[in-house]
Amino acid sequence: MPSTNPVRPNHVRRPTYPLAHAARQKPRRVPLVLRFANGAVHSIIVVPVSLHSLFTLLIVYLDRHVTGSVGLPSTIIPSLSIVVGLMLVFRNSTSYDRFWTGRNCLTTIGTSVRNLARTFLVSARSKNGENLGEVERRDTEKIVRVLVAILYAIKHNLRAEFNIPPASLANEIPHPPSYSRSRPQSRRASFEGLGEEGGIHTAKAEYISLLPDGLMGYEDQGLGLPLQLAVLVEGYIRRGFERGWFHGPQASQMTVQVNSLTDAYGRMETIRSTPIPVAHLIHQKQVLALFTCVLPFAIVDDYGWWAIPIVAIVAFTLYGIEGIGEQLEDPFGYDKNDIKMDGIIEDTRQELMVLLEEWKATANGTALGGMFE
Repeated sequence: MPSTNPVRPNHVRRPTYPLAHAARQKPRRVPLVLRFANGAVHSIIVVPVSLHSLFTLLIVYLDRHVTGSVGLPSTIIPSLSIVVGLMLVFRNSTSYDRFWTGRNCLTTIGTSVRNLARTFLVSARSKNGENLGEVERRDTEKIVRVLVAILYAIKHNLRAEFNIPPASLANEIPHPPSYSRSRPQSRRASFEGLGEEGGIHTAKAEYISLLPDGLMGYEDQGLGLPLQLAVLVEGYIRRGFERGWFHGPQASQMTVQVNSLTDAYGRMETIRSTPIPVAHLIHQKQVLALFTCVLPFAIVDDYGWWAIPIVAIVAFTLYGIEGIGEQLEDPFGYDKNDIKMDGIIEDTRQELMVLLEEWKATANGTALGGMFE
């Protein structure tokens, strides 16, 4: 009897626009157990695993053909393995805590940006029912774009990508760049001549439509762009209060959102700028190497030539765990195992841009059943 279930058994849901960039885009075609790239740590551990395998080969050869027995009592292994296990557990748990904290901080920042943009767009209304003036509309549109720009500024600062021209170089630019959204390439071309000699990267295209016209940075003087943009947001809250858009408690709550955003970014900076103590890293590397070098002596008499693959497997396991901790230690880069900051920020940008366009249509009287009516 044919099935009446309308759902196709082989149907795979395509990601809708919310979370479209942050979500995984395609199913895994290769089982994870067979994957040796795209997220695996094999490239990090191939050298130590190979060296320990060759060292074991030398020990087995000496034991079998040159010096006679070079084996050690196997009881030495349990005492060393306890120390190695404890150190690896500490390293990985600490690294994953940094990864998870960084992800939660990014969520806090995204939530604060969403809340502020939503409140700004809903509250930017004239009390007497008339349309907003041109100045107020431009001010509100600018500040929503600044909120989105804060996300990109945080991302690039955490990656040490400073891509807004500093004010100290304004006089070195023959023609000050336009931040106009109608000519997105003009600003990039204006700063390509500066190169990276002063630590300045070519302006990112994603900033062109977001930053206010003529905004100059102070990163060369120690002021991060996220804090600079947060000052603009705080100024808008003050202007909105003076215009009567926000009452006192509401303005105070929005200031709390700005403070939460700044606090979360500060914690991300702490993760980025505070590595694992070098004493721990040195001792961990030495203990791990010592254990893997002692292991061949403890098993050579019992396993003979089979000691080589056994040591290789043990080295693969232990150095792989250590390599995972090394990747998770700084989760804000471009590695496969890092936080998907690019996709998460793109999704937030898409949401806020849709809200902004709907608000603009409502403010201009062209919306048909819009959410801001």
